[in-house]
Formats: sequence, structure tokens, C-alpha cells
Amino acid sequence: MSDRILANRYRLVEQIGIGGMAIVYKAVDLRTGHNVAVKVLRPEFNEDAEFVSRFQREAEAASKMTHHNIVNLLDVGMDGESRYLVMEYVQGKTLKEVIQERGKLSAPLACQIAIRILSALEHAHRNGIVHRDIKPQNILVHSDGHIKVADFGIARIADSATLTRGDMVMGSVHYFSPEQARGEGADVTSDIYSTGVVLYEMLTGRVPYDGENPVAVAMQHLHAQPVPIQSLAPDVPPAIAAICMRAMEKNPELRYQSAREMASDLRAALEERADAPVSIDPNQEVLMPKPILRDEGGGQESGRTQEKPEISRRWRSIWRAVSLIAALAAGIGLFFGIRAIIRHYATTVVVPMVEGTTQAAAVERILNAGLQVMTKEVSSDEYEAGLVIMQVPEAGETVQKGREPVQLLVSTGARKQEMPPLTGSSFSDAATLLKSMGITTVSRERVVSDEYAQDVVLSSEPAAGETIDRDTEVTLTVCGGDIIVPDLAMMTLAEAEIYVPDHQLTLVGQLSYTDTENESLHGRVASQTPVSDTHVVYQTPISLSLYRYQPLLRRREISVTVQEDVKDINVRITLQAEGSTMEWNYVNYVCTPEMNRTQLVTVELPDDRAYVCMVYQDGQLPQRIEIGAE
Repeated sequence: MSDRILANRYRLVEQIGIGGMAIVYKAVDLRTGHNVAVKVLRPEFNEDAEFVSRFQREAEAASKMTHHNIVNLLDVGMDGESRYLVMEYVQGKTLKEVIQERGKLSAPLACQIAIRILSALEHAHRNGIVHRDIKPQNILVHSDGHIKVADFGIARIADSATLTRGDMVMGSVHYFSPEQARGEGADVTSDIYSTGVVLYEMLTGRVPYDGENPVAVAMQHLHAQPVPIQSLAPDVPPAIAAICMRAMEKNPELRYQSAREMASDLRAALEERADAPVSIDPNQEVLMPKPILRDEGGGQESGRTQEKPEISRRWRSIWRAVSLIAALAAGIGLFFGIRAIIRHYATTVVVPMVEGTTQAAAVERILNAGLQVMTKEVSSDEYEAGLVIMQVPEAGETVQKGREPVQLLVSTGARKQEMPPLTGSSFSDAATLLKSMGITTVSRERVVSDEYAQDVVLSSEPAAGETIDRDTEVTLTVCGGDIIVPDLAMMTLAEAEIYVPDHQLTLVGQLSYTDTENESLHGRVASQTPVSDTHVVYQTPISLSLYRYQPLLRRREISVTVQEDVKDINVRITLQAEGSTMEWNYVNYVCTPEMNRTQLVTVELPDDRAYVCMVYQDGQLPQRIEIGAE
């Protein structure tokens, strides 16, 4: 696909990546001149509902997020059968490539990278998105040092079946959580686990679990313990190692419960603060204060100290003081608790519903609710320009005032494109190209011309270079050839049915009659439209009027049976002569539910040939009635 132009806008320059379901290209946005990354669903999956759904979910997930540590979505579309996503282009390497080149990373650098991954995940988790496939291959390291998390929304299906999907899972199995290995659903803590594995690899230069096949690796996630970090990298501070190991707890409840929590601990460890986690040796003796034991046997010491009355009084005084302090503390706690509750309800608000409204109305409603707002524009074939496609957080959620703004995805309308030059191409090729651009309304207007072959496009409306979108109605003016209408006067109807198609013209399927007193003219062509010697395009319809001498007119009565129904049925009766392909409309009428289902209809036959009367009911042909020749 290199050098192909998608949607008349994105010129694919080179392939820069390939995954289990998509191919990624570096491309140039011809409209802006900027480099972009275009992810195209692999052709073999265009008809696979599962992969198409996953691809659409990635677009939906990406559209919900705008964050400096996430590869942002710029556009979504189809070009013919090719589904594609346009993302910002990150000039640099994947984190996997960095680790392979440098081996272990320093603990401060590894923590800084992990914090940025967690920042992206915190943003995603607040928007209801679980990545499900955090791994170094999906972490992009920009040449200027920025970290970007890619491929949100792809790895949604993580059941046992995925273990058979070859290299598509081989990259992920080293990083997914025990619950994913068991075929269970992934949640926020699954992303935390995967981040812990990535941090482990950065600190040690190797993954915590490896094996000959995906199943072997998955089993280690379930049952094995990784080699201690400090055994592989003695210079890693114990606090950082403890954070990494907590993130990789096999029990999700023992892990960090949010990306923010883990990032906070990493920052504390980097700053060597007192609240940083510490690694505890399970064999270390922990000393606890021993309680004072009273002698149960008549006040004798029996190896214990006898309690004296003064000491007893002193302890009672202490307990009274403690009780008073506890009551005071409870009162203070109750006061601050009530105040916190009041402050919570005073500083929180329910997000209003603004999807489907105009941007101006949505912004006004959100500001009136005491919230901030952020908008992001994206083209949409379903929503008119200026309408809100999506909001995050969703309507009905309770949020804190003054915290994260409500993000609105606003439609810029259907994707704007330039009308391509079509002059000189065939109508079929031109219509196919327009269809690939999303244009569905294409009409053809034939004109007389002997300069070009039939159906070659002469011009278009709109003209080449004009701006169009999927709702634009395109009219293509094409060469219809140059046919001179022959003179059909005095031909019989049977002769005209053969002669007209032989001259690349067609007959209108409705006869009219001209009454005459000349018996010899009966059944012959009295007039035609267009008249003879007129220059017309190929397949121009010719209508005929036949002479009719009443005494020679053939009339037959036929019985038409209409099916029972509770609604009106449209009945159409046509006549077709034996051996002819021409079907002439005779009569149309509506049979209502109240009418008799059997109708006697008198038909007039244009000549002496045998005919078949065909009775159509709501477009269907349930009845054929034969009438013999005279």
C-alpha cells in the first residue's frame, strides 16, 4: 500500500509496524503537510466481525481521551474496503527497542517512565477505558524524551482462545495479569500488574517470566514468583523494588488499586521521602510491647509484679483522661466528618446530558453547572457539524467542581474532501472511486456526442477540485453516443419490437392509441416520440401510438384473483406477446380489503398474436393468464 493515498488526503510513505490485526504506516497529511501515523485493518479481517469490532473500539476509546502521554486520535474513516485510524506520529522508538539496546535502565529513569505510563492509565481509567495490553511494544519513546502510550482499546478479548493466535499474543503473554491468564475479565488492577511487569523489565533488563510457549509463560504468571529484583540489579533501591513487587501481586486486591496510588509511591521513593514503601524481611523479628499481667492467685507475685493501690489509682486516672480525650476526638471527628460531607455535596455536581446538542448549548450547560469544559473536534459522517458526539464523564456521573474538565467530542461534519478529476474515465470507474470516498448519491446524465466512447465522463457537478463530503450529490455527464431515430411509421407492433432494440434504442412500456376509420391501418404505428431523424443518445426510450379500428379490436375478459389481506394491494396487469421480450403495461388499480377478491377485467389486445396476461400483486407475480392467438 506504500504511496497509496487514502481518502484523497493521507499519502502512505512507508510501513513502520505490523501487528496481529493492523498495519501501521507513516503518512503525510496532504492537507496540512504534517506527518501522521495511519493504522489500517489488515485486509483479511475486513469481513471478520470480531476484528472489525475491536478496531472500532480502539477508535471509540481513543476518541474519549486527550492526554500528553497518550497517542491522540486525529481521524477515522474508510477508503473502499480499508478501515483506518489516523493517529499523531511519534518520531522515536518503542520502549522495547530501548530496553533491547540499553539493557537495564537506571532506577530513576525507569521510575520516571513508569510514572508517565501510570499518568496515561489514570486518565484512561477515569474515562472508563482499561488498556488490557500494556507492554513495552505499546510504549513509544519520542526522540525528545516524551513517553506516549499507544493502542488503547485493541486488546479487549483476553480469553483462553487468544493463546492460539500465534504472534499476536506472544508479545502480550509476558505482560498480562494472572486473571487474564485464567481467561477472566481485565480491570484497572490488570493494567497495574502489566505496568509492574514493564517496570521489572526496565529495572532488570529481562521479563519476570519466560518459557518455550505462551502457555508455559501464562502458568508462571499464575503460580511462580519472579526472581527478586535486587538479585538481578543490586543498585535498585529497596523501596522501588517493593513498589514493583506490590504491583505484580497475583491477588488483585493486594495490588495498587489505582494508577495514581502507584505513581505517588514511585515519586516518594525517588524523593526518598519517609512515606516511601519499604521492603520487609519476613524473617526479621518484630518486637511488640508486653502487657502487664495480674496475679490470679491471692495477690502473690508468682514471678509477676504485684499491682499496688497507688499504681491502680494512677491507671484509673490515666484511663479517665484517655476516655475524655477519645470522646473529644470522636466529637471533633464527627464535626469534621459532617463538615466534609457538607463540603462534598457543596463542591460536587452531577454532569448534565449534552450529547446530541450543539456545542454552544453544551458549553453553556456545563459552565452553568459549575464545571470546566474542554472540546475536541473530529469529523463525523453521522453527526452534523457543531453537535456533541460524546462527553466524558458521562451524563449522570457525580464529579468534583474545579477538578478535571468535562471533555466534549464535537463533530466538524462529514469529512471534507476534494472532488477528484474524473473527465475521461468510464462512468463505472468514476462511480467506484466516489463510492470509496463515501459518496453514495451519484447520478448519470447522458448527452449526445460522437467524440468519445459511450459512458465516458465528460464533466462533473461539482467540478474537480471543489469541496465535497459524503452528503454531496454528484452528477456525472457522460457520453451517450449519437443515434439517429429511425422512422417507424406504418410498422406493426411486432416489427417495432424487433427493429427498435436493434438500433440501440428502447421502447416505452406503455401504448397509446389513435382511432381511425381505415380498417387497413389497424395495429400499425401512427406516431412516435422522439420523431424520426432526431439525434439522441444510446438506449433512448421511444414511445408509440398505434392506429385502432374499433370493429377489429380484440377484447378478452380475464378473471383476476387477489390474495386475502387486511391492507390495500396494488394490482398491475401487463401484456406480453408470445415469443416477445417486450412487456406492455395495461392497467393498474388498488384492491382494498372490502373489495371482492375475484375481479373480472376486460383487456384489449393490440394485435392478433397469442398473449400472456401477467398479474402483479404488490410487485409479486402470483398469476399468469394465457390468451390464444386469433
